[in-house]
Amino acid sequence: MSGRPLDVLEASLGDRVTVRLKSGDEHVGELAGYDQHMNLVLEDVTIPVEGSVEEDAPVEDTTIIRGDNVVSITP
Repeated sequence: MSGRPLDVLEASLGDRVTVRLKSGDEHVGELAGYDQHMNLVLEDVTIPVEGSVEEDAPVEDTTIIRGDNVVSITP
């Protein structure tokens, strides 16, 4: 998958993505929405904890992430 970043996000709507933040945290969830500033809305989010498996990670219903905090998004 290649192209402009917003095109990649559009193609990833409804899919699970991994979002890495400036703080080093990762959020894994279904991409439910985004805007031109790359603010993201994730559904059914897990936040993996080092040394644990994803099933043990806490689950949040909806998370909104400000685009300024995003380092990478992996579809």
